[in-house]
Amino acid sequence: MQITVYTVSGAPRGWRVLLGLTFKRIDYDIRLLEASKGEHKAADYLELNPRGTVPTVVAGNIVLRDSIGSLAWLDRQFPDNPLFGKTADQAADIWQIVFEADDYLRTAINDVFFPLLVKGEPFPDPDTEEAAETTEAMERLRFECQRLEDLLDEQPYLAGNSASAADAVCFPEIRLIQRAVETRYDDMQAYGMTKLAEQYPNLDAWKSRISNLEGYQKTTPVHW
Repeated sequence: MQITVYTVSGAPRGWRVLLGLTFKRIDYDIRLLEASKGEHKAADYLELNPRGTVPTVVAGNIVLRDSIGSLAWLDRQFPDNPLFGKTADQAADIWQIVFEADDYLRTAINDVFFPLLVKGEPFPDPDTEEAAETTEAMERLRFECQRLEDLLDEQPYLAGNSASAADAVCFPEIRLIQRAVETRYDDMQAYGMTKLAEQYPNLDAWKSRISNLEGYQKTTPVHW
């Protein structure tokens, strides 16, 4: 079965699906859309995904328009190397991490980095309402990072000894922090987020572990 993933380079939700496919060792094609050209709103793409969002996964007659739904479908369609565990307890653990990350980590990341990385804006001036909001979002982000750091105290991946949907959902968010350090170092330094390896050594090792998996390079944003 040919699987094609439509996404935008660097879009976290699309990256989740690419990582899930990689963890399951499933071959796939990528169709990169250029958001700057409005390709995700073009008529032919809207026929696949009327919401004009990414990712969209096409597999035979199946069209999937949600990243977590796509991971769940992959797990049922291709049972080897399960993304949601082998037991009910494992599944519960993974689903909880997935939805907490989607609700809380994704929101904190977006609040901090959408203006910085997507819109290209500087961090707001000190003593402004915008600066206070960004500082509060940074605190929420640190809390979520520490939650993941603690999960990795005694295991190599977020939900056990093998990469799962939990890792697929969380990795793009953590990698975006590194991207911000690489491209906006001074801004990140002002918020004390440049020494990630020292602050979160388990997360740093986990990030390297995933980056060294076979097939990972195919998932990375082309513009990075």
